[in-house]
Amino acid sequence: MAKDNQRLTAAAKGRSATVTRKTAETDIALNLTIDGRGQSQIDTGVPFFDHMLTLFAKHGLFDLTVKAKGDTDVDYHHTVEDVGLVLGQAFKEALGDKVGIKRYGFFILPMDESLARVVIDVGGRPHLVYEAQAPTMFVRDFNIVLVKEFCRAFSNALGANLHVQLVYGEEPHHVAEAIFKCLARALDVATQIEPRAADRLPSTKGML
Repeated sequence: MAKDNQRLTAAAKGRSATVTRKTAETDIALNLTIDGRGQSQIDTGVPFFDHMLTLFAKHGLFDLTVKAKGDTDVDYHHTVEDVGLVLGQAFKEALGDKVGIKRYGFFILPMDESLARVVIDVGGRPHLVYEAQAPTMFVRDFNIVLVKEFCRAFSNALGANLHVQLVYGEEPHHVAEAIFKCLARALDVATQIEPRAADRLPSTKGML
């Protein structure tokens, strides 16, 4: 048991990453600690998106700092998408060789009248299946279609097979919140260290 605990500590230690990305459209600096306490400092220039990322950090128990400047005078698309890219890259770097992780995560989460289901495999094969259509798509000036663009960018950068489904829901704020919280919880499960296999890669191929 002591040996297993040592492996668990070694595998979980230092799972952090700092990623920056600067283009003609966005300038982003992000710091992530997977084994955190849900603390966050988020400033993307998009208030509703800040709210969603704060929820994501809190419910995944990730420590997350995001500072982003984008062409939000044009629209929010570039900022939301590029933060998704940078966050996915940060998780990829923080996970390292992925030895000992559970790899798969699944969660179902309610938010008032909305119910979301998220399944994720961080096995290095990017793919997104996204089935979430609310009757009304805007929260003030934020189109929640951008949640799909965030998920697509995140999945591609991390190399994750991500399935997001809105089982049902009506109010767009609740729909987006259910998805972000559910993604966080599923990702928390997938990135946890499995004590029974803390020194092994979760794949029969020998690599992820």
